[in-house]
Amino acid sequence: MSTILGVYIIMNLIGLFVMKIDKDRAKNHQYRISEKTLWLVALFGGAVGTTAGMQLFRHKTKHVNFKIGFPILAAAEVILLSYFFTL
Repeated sequence: MSTILGVYIIMNLIGLFVMKIDKDRAKNHQYRISEKTLWLVALFGGAVGTTAGMQLFRHKTKHVNFKIGFPILAAAEVILLSYFFTL
């Protein structure tokens, strides 16, 4: 169980940093991280981090699919994680 929690924490830190990096690149008109990559990070356990990064860095907040999708996915991940720890 501690491995699952460790991976979950790492993926969420990655999600947070990926949003920060993409926001910085957007400001500097540099090559961006693809939306597909952002979604993959979120889907593989980083949805809480990407959602936090979206709010903290004000990044992708005008995109409805991110604005609604990331929080829903984050809630699903938290529910799934809590399920694993109640077994």
